[in-house]
Amino acid sequence: MKVKVLSGDHAVAHAVKLCKVDVIPTYPITPQTLIIEKISDFIFDGEFDATFMHADSEHSAMSMAVGASATGVRTFTATASQGLALMHEMLYVAPQTRLPIVMANVNRSLGAGSGIWAEYNDSMPERESGWMQVYVEDCQEAMDAIIQAYRVAEDHRVMLPMMVCLDAFVLSHTVEKVLVPEQSEVDAFLPRFRPMNYLDTSNPKFINIAVSPAHSMEMRYQMDHLMRGVAPFIDEVDEEFSKMFGRRYGGVIEEYRMEDADYALMTLGTATSTARVAVDELRAEGRKVGLIKLRFMRPFPHERLRRALEHVKAFGVFDRSISMNGFGPVFTEARNSLYGTGVPVTDHIAGIGGRDLTVQMFKEMFQRIEDSVKGGGRDCYWHGLRGEQI
Repeated sequence: MKVKVLSGDHAVAHAVKLCKVDVIPTYPITPQTLIIEKISDFIFDGEFDATFMHADSEHSAMSMAVGASATGVRTFTATASQGLALMHEMLYVAPQTRLPIVMANVNRSLGAGSGIWAEYNDSMPERESGWMQVYVEDCQEAMDAIIQAYRVAEDHRVMLPMMVCLDAFVLSHTVEKVLVPEQSEVDAFLPRFRPMNYLDTSNPKFINIAVSPAHSMEMRYQMDHLMRGVAPFIDEVDEEFSKMFGRRYGGVIEEYRMEDADYALMTLGTATSTARVAVDELRAEGRKVGLIKLRFMRPFPHERLRRALEHVKAFGVFDRSISMNGFGPVFTEARNSLYGTGVPVTDHIAGIGGRDLTVQMFKEMFQRIEDSVKGGGRDCYWHGLRGEQI
């Protein structure tokens, strides 16, 4: 295993090479362009044997990815924000046709006012598309999540695409020490892709045909049932990964200092690192607080979350996106998980559009969570907002 100093984007590119991906359709967009530029360098320098395809848009890139994966080859692409939105139509094809494409999405603002900084309003709306979604905390996890993604997605019990989400600039362009595994180690963990059902000219067949009302409802039911059953496979793969590489991420969630916590906060992405510092400082003051890192938004870890929060008095959820219904999407899912438990749940929206997240901000969130036990407060707080909350 080598130690390298890599950005989050370059860590993803190294992982794609180690996974021996066959086909990579691409279209550049900030801040993911570093990923496909680095992959292009690997291929040009003769270090990586893969088919690199320049598309004329992100819609075309995803169309190419669907076509390539349908022929039974390992496929990767990357995008961000408006690029992901342009893929929207084709995103829905991959899950229904059980194509295990892996895609990196570098999260940034979407739409007006335009911005290129971290926010989850690009990927969160796509949580209903049937793609699995994992959010990573640092450059090492960005690399490892790509390797784990292929192992989960290509399992014949799963066969669903996975979106690996990493924060714009805070992670995509920030360099850190990354342990890069040897090719032999990745080969032992991730065998060559064995397609389950693919297009073959010697055995012609249709996929993605028009479906009448007699069958479409059952297709949606089967997709929902499949997604709800994926979480144990993710936990299983994470456990196998830890035995091979010595790093464990907890599967669908990671618990931090939760063993005796009375009050807990759930975060995702790079915000988790800042929240860990807040937890440590509050613990030093004698406050019994804990942290849950949400890794997978799909499948959402309802069961694991309920078990992790059995003993807490109150719970808060960090959201870096807004559903324009008064709450963020992660809060809505988490409150569903805890329905009927009686645990007060509050939403804490912050970091929208790349606004800085501070340790003090997370301490304020914990204070709001503790106060929620008394009742009478809000269900949703915006932190770091200029001016008064309406």
